[in-house]
Amino acid sequence: MTDKEFLHAFETTDLSEADFNHAAHVRAGFLLIHRHGFSRALAHYCEALRALTEHFGVPEKYHETITIAYLALINEQISHDPGGNWTAFCKAHPDVFSKEALAVFYTPAQLATPQARATFILPRPGQRP
Repeated sequence: MTDKEFLHAFETTDLSEADFNHAAHVRAGFLLIHRHGFSRALAHYCEALRALTEHFGVPEKYHETITIAYLALINEQISHDPGGNWTAFCKAHPDVFSKEALAVFYTPAQLATPQARATFILPRPGQRP
């Protein structure tokens, strides 16, 4: 699937749950940041992801803190090579594809709170793992 087709499928909830793995989350964020810049991409991404979790029948899987933190991490990595394409990004930033990438910012207990799921919480330096 081309980037354009993938992004359209993401934005219109035309992806299967099986195809929407962690790498697909990262790809959608990468493409939206390139298209809109971080601020606008964040709004588009959160809206589309909420719609997708609703479509899959698992709205409780949406996690505001994880979503925003990962997009910020993707954006930071893009800033190192703003003209790069998806393939180059994957090769240059394998750490973004780890589900543990946020472990340097948040403890599992912090991310497990209802507050973190419902609203973005900032990392607390004194409470990091």
